[in-house]
Amino acid sequence: MRNLLAAALALCAMALPLPATAQTPPNVLIVGQIAEPKSLDPQAVTATNDFRILVNVFDGLVRFRKGTLEIEPALAKSWDISDDGTTYTFHLRDDVTFQDGTPFDAEAVKFTFDRMLKDDHPFHDTGPFPLAFFFSQVDEVTAKDAHTVVFKLKEPFAPFLSNLAYPTGLIVSPAAVKEYGQEFGRHPVGTGAFKFEGWDPNSKVVVSRNDAYWDAAPQMEAVVFRPIADANTRVAEMLSGGIDLMVEVPPDSLQQFRDDAAYQVYEQAGPHLWFLILNTREGPFSDKRVRQAVNYAIDKKALTEDVLQGTATIADGPIPAAFEWANDGSVEPYPYDPEKAKELIRAAGAEGKTLTFYVPEGGSGMLDPVAMATAIQADLKKVGLDARIQTYEWNTYLANVNPGLEGKADMAEMAWMTNDPDTLPFLALRTDAMPDKGGFNSGYYSNPEVDRLLDEARRKTDQKKRGELYGQVQQIVHDDAPWAFVANWKQNAVSTAGVQGFELEPSFLLILKDVTKG
Repeated sequence: MRNLLAAALALCAMALPLPATAQTPPNVLIVGQIAEPKSLDPQAVTATNDFRILVNVFDGLVRFRKGTLEIEPALAKSWDISDDGTTYTFHLRDDVTFQDGTPFDAEAVKFTFDRMLKDDHPFHDTGPFPLAFFFSQVDEVTAKDAHTVVFKLKEPFAPFLSNLAYPTGLIVSPAAVKEYGQEFGRHPVGTGAFKFEGWDPNSKVVVSRNDAYWDAAPQMEAVVFRPIADANTRVAEMLSGGIDLMVEVPPDSLQQFRDDAAYQVYEQAGPHLWFLILNTREGPFSDKRVRQAVNYAIDKKALTEDVLQGTATIADGPIPAAFEWANDGSVEPYPYDPEKAKELIRAAGAEGKTLTFYVPEGGSGMLDPVAMATAIQADLKKVGLDARIQTYEWNTYLANVNPGLEGKADMAEMAWMTNDPDTLPFLALRTDAMPDKGGFNSGYYSNPEVDRLLDEARRKTDQKKRGELYGQVQQIVHDDAPWAFVANWKQNAVSTAGVQGFELEPSFLLILKDVTKG
């Protein structure tokens, strides 16, 4: 196995595209990622790009059942929920160890969540933990005994199990956190199917098979995750034999792979939203009429059919249509109506305004961000708005956008892939989710009625009643237009024909335990 790892490392060290005759090492899967990961600490990151690595190194108490967003046991064999919905008791597996040889037990679970949620925890400074909001309703975590852990919630919290299945709920090795401190994200230790081997910045992350994995060890001996930010370069690497699997295939390359028997193309709809954050605090977008005008001005049909070549559908609001129980289709997308846009812009006195437009070069779920931005820029010019594009590398981009747009930009591209209709609006549209409070409301939208509805929906355990509340959120936010709602992506990937056992997940994660390579 060490020889295979050495071969993988040598192969991935090559700086130039491989010749067409090149082959990746046997029994080592080379994955073309969309960006360099920020960290491999599951509680410290927010990007699906990073999560796609992490879910192969760590496990959570629960996980999404393959091919669904339904919850099934993982490190917890089972659980009980109190009648009032505020106490969850998890019964843990007793045959699991972390990859550093230390035991997985209730104290490890308590350590993971206390580190993230308690300011006075001795290792809270290994953060920050930007998605701690996922567990804001947790009041206390108690290790009842070695294999029983109890979560006491402040009130009933409908997304709780789903949030535990999300990568923010992955369980970390307390011993490794104590050893590495703030460098734990460079030395991750979990209980997952693969264990961390090394990280060569801007080149590769290597993980190897965990032979002691509690849920049957993978057949693949190693996986190498290569950050290849430029989509066309990823395509070239796939065609030249430099990678075995790539995610987020450019739309204009999909047909090329479909027509070649040497490759397999995977496509699946999922809960994704591509949108523009609009700065509601200052500048032209502090006026709702201008925000609505942008929604009317953008030719979303041209974007989804021409730029994205049918790989996405037009978005209607903040809650993706994939959540059918929470989006009944009654809210229609903004139609393409440049005359209506001009009318609103004139009424607001915003004709000829210059807009600073932040755009990433690539990133999780960002589709074809520069081409999208260029098309949107042209649409806005037609209605009298001058959008000036500024592009950034993905992690630099997030460092600019996540702290808020005030004083910097009027608008910014963004995409979210979520596991529950609560996630995106709760983290990015509530008044209490402003960046200075640790949230992702980078455009500073505030509507007390939306806040109330989101809080109420979280407490409802009846899905039908929750769905009705999200329907009201969809209508209000659509009208307020704090974002330009653009597209819902049909995720895709491509692999060589020899890759077997791979499936896309509606969670947008990459689960590689059962993948083999002929």
